Amino acid sequence: MIIGNGNPSLMAGPCSIENEEQVSKIVAHLLKNNIKIMRGGVYKPRSSPYAFRGLGIDGLKMMHEQCKPHNIKIITEVMQASQIEDMMEYVDIFQVGARNSQNYNLLDALGEIDKPVMIKRGISGTIEELLNSAEYIFSKGNEKLLLCERGIRTFETIYRNTFDINAIQILKDKSHLPVIADPSHGIGIREYVTKLALASLMAGADGIIYEVHEKPEEALSDGQQTLNFIESEKLVQKIEHLKSLL
Repeated sequence: MIIGNGNPSLMAGPCSIENEEQVSKIVAHLLKNNIKIMRGGVYKPRSSPYAFRGLGIDGLKMMHEQCKPHNIKIITEVMQASQIEDMMEYVDIFQVGARNSQNYNLLDALGEIDKPVMIKRGISGTIEELLNSAEYIFSKGNEKLLLCERGIRTFETIYRNTFDINAIQILKDKSHLPVIADPSHGIGIREYVTKLALASLMAGADGIIYEVHEKPEEALSDGQQTLNFIESEKLVQKIEHLKSLL
């Protein structure tokens, strides 16, 4: 699979892996809509220690068991270097979350593996800091990198983050790396995720990563920014229509 070849790549799935039934329904949805990469958190860095923090390696194995027969690739977050070895067999793309974008021990360790890594921009990170995070991995020998714009924290409080669409083209001009947009975290409000996803592609993003769940209102995390299956399917259809303009 090649990301950044002019054809937008879609990555979709729940914020958190919850159980086998949930994974099965998500996989069926991805297959129906020809989405080749499933996102799903098993290690969740949450603002509150009392929030659901994921199923760990068991959740990853559960996802892998259902994705592999259908050749659906897996992207999931790694939080510390000690987790990499146990996750290697089950992960196709390692994700470095916003809170870990300057965890240099983790970045160094990911630089020594032969698997793609997607680095999310830090919560208050600059574009230059994101590029330097990529350099940490690159300098250790791993050139399979993706950059992700997911919004930054500003003075605005009416939505979750300030989604920096400007950053998409700047990142593409300043590096040779594919740029993925995360509109779910970018705004944090379900009703606007589709429009931001389309705007990101028009701004030059090489792909979209977004959250989807059969019943977002029952999701164990991030339900407020998660598309349901109908909304997700409509987004895929709109992206297909948009391709002729890209």
